[in-house]
Amino acid sequence: MRRKSRVITLGNLKIGGGAPVSVQSMTNTDTRDVKATLNQIKKLEGAGCELIRVAVPDMNAAEKIGEIKKGIRIPLIADIHFDYRLALRAIKEGVDGLRINPGNIGDKWKVKEVVNSAKDKGLPIRIGVNAGSLDKDLWEKYGGPTAEAMVESAMMHIGILEDMNFEQIKVSLKASDIERTIDAYRILSKKVDYPFHIGISEAGTFFSGTIKSAIGIGILLNEGIGDTLRVSLTADPVEEIKVGFEILKALRIRQTNPEVISCPTCGRCEIDLESIALKVEDAVRSLKNPIRIAVMGCVVNGPGEAREADLGVAGGKGVGLIFRKGKIVKKVKEEEIFDALLDEAKLLATDSH
Repeated sequence: MRRKSRVITLGNLKIGGGAPVSVQSMTNTDTRDVKATLNQIKKLEGAGCELIRVAVPDMNAAEKIGEIKKGIRIPLIADIHFDYRLALRAIKEGVDGLRINPGNIGDKWKVKEVVNSAKDKGLPIRIGVNAGSLDKDLWEKYGGPTAEAMVESAMMHIGILEDMNFEQIKVSLKASDIERTIDAYRILSKKVDYPFHIGISEAGTFFSGTIKSAIGIGILLNEGIGDTLRVSLTADPVEEIKVGFEILKALRIRQTNPEVISCPTCGRCEIDLESIALKVEDAVRSLKNPIRIAVMGCVVNGPGEAREADLGVAGGKGVGLIFRKGKIVKKVKEEEIFDALLDEAKLLATDSH
């Protein structure tokens, strides 16, 4: 059962309150390089990214926010640390939300200025607690960046905003290890009803980071925790979007395009199944119907899986039986399997509309 949370709005995107779990990313370009940043965001939009964050390390970067905002379709978040003036400028430039920890901004009057400006524009603020940058006092109190220390940090930052009558808040609690991250979200979920941004911080390179993220994010989502997510990878940000949607798809939380299943192959397989499966998966990614496609390599499990799926192939010796909605529709040569599956997938996409 999904955790109940209040709803916040970034641009035209609702987060929390039962809204679909959204998938977001962060650019790794220099925000001051508007052309490079826009090019990357457009690629991310094409991959399905629903919310994008950019680093704002200095005033020059903050001044580029407006230009970037004008060139994109999805909501834009400014990621700011320490300098309240960067937040004020980002708001002036038309950003849709802030990622800022009020306790790191300094004097109370500085936080108040940012909060009042965000209130005036109706902008939410994400409090982002990261185990790697936990306050020294909390580190000493808990003997390290424990889940309990992360939650206390979050509650401190939340308290600062609530004392200023600001409640358009989203919270994240991220660590690079799965167990600590999950524990922190579980504890905080019992204390507040603000929407959660979930993810495993510094998860790693594409292969290892995908596995860690799938486990950590998957466990939280399966427990109903999480309103928006980012898969943090040392890789092209487009891969973060692909992995994020695959996690949602695997849990049947959101399925916006076809799901491709395929067998691991064995000595019975007599077609080049891996090549066919990869080509099919890539080709159907842009289709907007949530069908299930089975690419199977032999006569043992193949016919059953292909028949159970919306569309499938069961391979034989250099041939494939194409199934559609449980019925065999044609028998094709191995070299024709990909085209036959793609044609049938497009027909199903048309039928669904």
